[in-house]
Amino acid sequence: MADLESILAFITDIAEQAGDLIVELRAHNQLNHDYKQGIELVTNADVAADKLITQAIRERFPDHQILAEESNPDFSSIEMSDTPLWVIDPIDGTVNYARHHLQVAISIAYVVKGKIQVALVYNPFLAEMFTAIRHSGAWLNDQPIRCSQTLDLKKSLIATGFPYDKSKHLPQLMAQLTSVLENCADVRRIGSAAIDLCWVALGRLDGYYETVSPWDCAAGWLIAKEAGAKCGYFKTPHGGVKHELHSENLLVTNPNIHDALKHVLNQADPEYSI
Repeated sequence: MADLESILAFITDIAEQAGDLIVELRAHNQLNHDYKQGIELVTNADVAADKLITQAIRERFPDHQILAEESNPDFSSIEMSDTPLWVIDPIDGTVNYARHHLQVAISIAYVVKGKIQVALVYNPFLAEMFTAIRHSGAWLNDQPIRCSQTLDLKKSLIATGFPYDKSKHLPQLMAQLTSVLENCADVRRIGSAAIDLCWVALGRLDGYYETVSPWDCAAGWLIAKEAGAKCGYFKTPHGGVKHELHSENLLVTNPNIHDALKHVLNQADPEYSI
C-alpha cells in the first residue's frame, strides 16, 4: 500500500488545482447547467473537475479503482479488495456552487479493503482544507481539530439534508426533522454533506444525519471520525455494515449526544427505513 503521507500530499495538490478551476469558471460566468434524471443539477465545472482529478489519479495509479460522481458513479462495479479505491465528488454542493453560495467542497477519499485511509475535503471559496489520515488525526489547514463536547441534545446544533427527488419518503423525512427540531437547539441545512461532516469534526455542528451517496460522505466520514466524532447509523441495514462506504441513514455526532439523537430519529418513525 502506498505511503499515506504521500497520498495526502498528492490529493492536496490535485484538490487545489480543481479548486482553482471551479473558482475561475464561476468567477467568469462560464457555467452551463444540466440536470441528471431531470432533477439533479450538474454543471460543466463538475465534469471538468472530475476529469482533472480522475486523470491525475489514473496517470499516477493506473491500476487503482475509481468511484466518481460524474465519470463513474456505478458502485456495483467496485470491489472491496486489495486494489485501492478512490472515491471522488468533484463538487459537493453543486446547487450552492451554481447559486454563488460559499458552502462548496471537493471531496476525495482513498480506500483499501473497504476502509477509508486518507481523506480530504477542500472548500476553495473559504480556503478551508480539511484532511485526515487513519489513526493519525484530522486537520483544518494543517491545524489539528476535535469535535464538540456538547453534553445535552437540547443544546446541540444538528445538520441534515434532503434528496433531490422529494416524491419519495417526504412524510417520513419531515417526521424525523420535526422530532429533531423538538429535541435539539436548532437545525442547519448547509447543502453539502462533506461540509456538514467536516463541521461536525470542527465543532461548528454537534451532529449530522442523512442518506447520501458514497462520494458525498466518504472523506468527511473519516475526517469526523479522526476528530473524535462517533460515526454510525440511525438504522443499521439488514446483515450489518460491510464497509465504510455505506451511506444510508448516516448518523455522525460528538460522542455525548449520539445515542440520544439516534433514539429521537427512530422514535419519529420506528418502522421506516430509507
